Amino acid sequence: MRVKRGIVRHRRHKKVRALAKGYRGVRRTTFKGANEAVIKAGQHAYRDRRKKKRVFRSLWIVRLNAALRERGLKYSTVMNVLIKKKVDLDRQTLSELAIHEPVAFDAVLKTAGLGK
Repeated sequence: MRVKRGIVRHRRHKKVRALAKGYRGVRRTTFKGANEAVIKAGQHAYRDRRKKKRVFRSLWIVRLNAALRERGLKYSTVMNVLIKKKVDLDRQTLSELAIHEPVAFDAVLKTAGLGK
């Protein structure tokens, strides 16, 4: 028996073209071009959700290192001391403190035995 896909195919194609909204040219208008673009975009999104975590961690480390160098300290030394003293603040929190709350950041360093 022959199956005509009419509305089913139309809905699926419409869904893919909606996901391709904002793309240019054939990648938006035709199903074939839009489907390829949407699949590739999904691959990039999946990969970059994981990459984002690495990028932000390195940003926090750079910011922390800059803040610590101003105080005459080194990132690796400070992190080693914080881990040994069991100070449970992650790099994100420490970098935010260093930028927005320098007094609190100095207090954390003093607690770890690194401040003046």
